[in-house]
Amino acid sequence: MEKLTNVQAQQGEEEEEGPLSVTKLMGGSITAKDIKLLQQASLHTVESVANATKKQLMAIPGLGGGKVEQIIREANKLVPLGFLSARTFYQMRADVVQLSTGSKELDKLLGGGIETGSITEIFGEFRCGKTQLCHTLAVTCQLPISQKGGEGKCMYIDTENTFRPERLAAIAQRYKLNESEVLDNVAFTRAHNSDQQTKLIQMAAGMLFES
Repeated sequence: MEKLTNVQAQQGEEEEEGPLSVTKLMGGSITAKDIKLLQQASLHTVESVANATKKQLMAIPGLGGGKVEQIIREANKLVPLGFLSARTFYQMRADVVQLSTGSKELDKLLGGGIETGSITEIFGEFRCGKTQLCHTLAVTCQLPISQKGGEGKCMYIDTENTFRPERLAAIAQRYKLNESEVLDNVAFTRAHNSDQQTKLIQMAAGMLFES
């Protein structure tokens, strides 16, 4: 019985890994309607709510001052503000994965590749390879971790009309991957202006959490 209890406890801990669903806030005076309002404002996790300012939450239509205060209190209970030891943060960093750019020399310059859990800005002259790098990462992120991949999927928001699925197919062949599976694992959309880009990023946040 003790072994079974330990296994159940471990499974419970595993289920709690990663971001917490904003639905965890529901209870008491915080209703399903309030949760839906938060999700419509692209706040899909407790962490995103806890990191939002009171002003941002007050700007959500349908949430009054008293309700916002309650939401903030509950979010802070689940994601308390405080300090971590450097050792704890070091252990957390062990989960970071570095994705190969497809170039050994570039990976070396980047200290191993493109780091997950962070934002990487790529800039350079016209036709210097930025788009090719993005296409390559859309494929390498699907590789096993042992091959400097992330065993994941990709969301590609194209702002310049340069996305070409046939390039993904060619890169998949290079890595001896199934072309159809690689293409199925890339969600693509086109943003025609900055407002659309912002909205699509907000939509992507919800899709990533749900997946």
